[in-house]
Amino acid sequence: MTEAERIAEAIIGLDKTLHEKVRLAIVTILFHTGKKDFNSLLKIIKTSEGNMATHLKALENEGYLKVRKRFVGRKPQTLYELTEKGKKAYREYLKKLAEALKMTGKG
Repeated sequence: MTEAERIAEAIIGLDKTLHEKVRLAIVTILFHTGKKDFNSLLKIIKTSEGNMATHLKALENEGYLKVRKRFVGRKPQTLYELTEKGKKAYREYLKKLAEALKMTGKG
C-alpha cells in the first residue's frame, strides 16, 4: 500500500457523523464547555435554525447528545450535552485525524 493510500484509508476511517463542519463545531463546543442551549450554539456557529436543528438531531440519533428541555422564566430552552459515547467518538476522531496529518508530515 502506498503512503497516499494509507493516508486516504485513515481519512476514510473518520467518523462520518462528526466529519461535517457544523456537527464538528457543535461537538467541539460541547466537549469544551459541557452544556449549551440551542440559541447559544446558533449564535456561536452562525447557521440557520433549520440547519442547526438538523445537525443536532443527527448527533442525537447517533447517541452523541443528551437533550434536556426546560423553562427559563416562561420561555422554553433546550440544552445539549455530550454523552459518554459522544465524548469517546470526539476523542477518537481527533486521534485518527492527528494520525492522518502525521502521515502527511504536516501534523
